[in-house]
Amino acid sequence: MTQAEGSAQPVVLVVDDEPELRSLLAEYFGRHGFTVRTAADAAAARAAVAEQAPALAILDINMPGENGLSLARWLRESHPRIGLVMLTTAGESVDRIVGLELGADDYLPKPFEVRELLARVRAVLRRAEVLAAVPTARAPIAALPDSRRVAFGACQLDLDERRLLGSDGADIEISAAEFDLLALFARHPNRPLNRDQIMEQAHNRGWDVFDRSIDLRIMRLRRKIERNPDKPELIKTVRNVGYVFVPAGTA
Repeated sequence: MTQAEGSAQPVVLVVDDEPELRSLLAEYFGRHGFTVRTAADAAAARAAVAEQAPALAILDINMPGENGLSLARWLRESHPRIGLVMLTTAGESVDRIVGLELGADDYLPKPFEVRELLARVRAVLRRAEVLAAVPTARAPIAALPDSRRVAFGACQLDLDERRLLGSDGADIEISAAEFDLLALFARHPNRPLNRDQIMEQAHNRGWDVFDRSIDLRIMRLRRKIERNPDKPELIKTVRNVGYVFVPAGTA
């Protein structure tokens, strides 16, 4: 069952081994227009997703048994359209970076304000456009003549459908955050962008100079669009500045 078939309200899955926190978030998000499902561990979360895929999952990284990072990897591979917000213990920068590299859309360290978590969840859902009904069947690229597309090498970024397509027209898995980053480059071809500009225009949270999330997302995108990710031709590093998108044929 899909979200659109099961409920008019966006479904959020809360995965945390703390029963008090699960109850708090279920009650709070429920009062703000969400249908909330909860799971105490990864096994229960997998069963909940099999029954009904949520719009977004809130995952605690540190859980007994299979941890949140392993669950995030499975969700990103099997259900790429599900938004992911990770909960970490304050100071766990390594786990946070790994979570972002796995494709998490955002993270929040514990303890946190539930209002801030709500704001971040809403921001991820807005970016992913999951608040509107999304068709489950996708037309081939040739059937979308009116959509706006930007070429990234052999790939095509469909700005209307929020899709990244390979040279054969097949979808390439991409998170909402990765799409926002490519869309930003598409709007500013051949213009070097520093990390401040990227974080301000293609991200929904504050950051500090030690935050590697942009570099990790660039690395993931290069694996998807570059002929040789180790020698990028499309998204190039500008030393002491940031990154620049160089469309094919303009270098």
